[in-house]
Amino acid sequence: MTVDSTAARKPRRSSSTKRTRAKQPTADQTQLVQLLTPEGERVEHPDYSIDLTPEELRGLYRDMVLTRRFDAEATTLQRQGELGLWASLLGQEAAQIGSGRALRDDDYVFPTYREHGVAWCRDVDPTNLLGMFRGVNNGGWDPNSNNFHLYTIVIGSQTLHATGYAMGVAKDGADSAVIAYFGDGASSQGDVAEAFTFSAVYNAPVVFFCQNNQWAISEPTERQTRVPLYQRAQGYGFPGVRVDGNDVLACLAVTRAALERARSGQGPMLVEAFTYRMGAHTTSDDPTRYRADEERELWEAKDPILRLRTYLTREEFADEAFFTALEQESDALAKRVRDAVRSMPDPDHMAIFKNIYADGHALVDEERAQFAAYQASFAEEGH
Repeated sequence: MTVDSTAARKPRRSSSTKRTRAKQPTADQTQLVQLLTPEGERVEHPDYSIDLTPEELRGLYRDMVLTRRFDAEATTLQRQGELGLWASLLGQEAAQIGSGRALRDDDYVFPTYREHGVAWCRDVDPTNLLGMFRGVNNGGWDPNSNNFHLYTIVIGSQTLHATGYAMGVAKDGADSAVIAYFGDGASSQGDVAEAFTFSAVYNAPVVFFCQNNQWAISEPTERQTRVPLYQRAQGYGFPGVRVDGNDVLACLAVTRAALERARSGQGPMLVEAFTYRMGAHTTSDDPTRYRADEERELWEAKDPILRLRTYLTREEFADEAFFTALEQESDALAKRVRDAVRSMPDPDHMAIFKNIYADGHALVDEERAQFAAYQASFAEEGH
């Protein structure tokens, strides 16, 4: 699969469905941190700069391509009935890879359920993510092994978890930082407001990374806020910045600076990555019912992978052999993912009762016995 062919497939437009949309606010270019334009031109920013080697640039490109291929494969597996659900990151690769590669090993990550690119950066096996959406594990990884917390389905709650963890980091005297990911829809949740309050008051070393993909399922951003999301931080007493979420270099530079600020004791910071969800909210969603094809086409021209490829090619930082080898690597990753998912064993039916209470519980014991008897009844009927 070439990079050009991994671009988002244009959704089918329903002729029978009338869709209306209020005017979508666009990012103020004077306030948007950008280091790589949609045309692949390298530009400078007075407050954020970055100097990467050709090898490092190729590494970022590889991360985005492989993450997109994995994501596409997961969507296909769900359509084939192998997964119960999947939340695609299509279009958000730069925001996730850029911020993920800004982290140190000792930093701690609190994701939502869409941070597949960040999980890749933290060396979480992609098949563990798929096991959760297949329903055969409860996450599949030890959060402390990679400093990457389990996926959080409850909208916005992980920001409070991150704040509390960051407060603990500060009390321990460590110089690491914490990052919490959430979306534009989650910014309306009370948990996020409380996290902002506590992090500011306690000067917690936490970075709030909001991926503003402009759609909280079918609700556009203007239904969430009257001001740009990054400006909300001012009301809580800490800085906010808006970055081009389709620019992997800018996302890396801004997140790296925010994390270093947190580590040095200067407190929290809000990063709003202004991007676009090119796919559906999840595989149970139909975005053609609420947004126009023209809007998506506009953002396809800002594709984060294509702009970096343009830059790599123009500067002769990567040749055709590199792209061909990467295509082969992405094919191998897709095959490994397919084979792994289809060979996953069914979970132990009784595992749900394990690890609930450290010393056991009478009610859990009773429920376990009832469920065991229920399962046994099927075997009896079979005879």
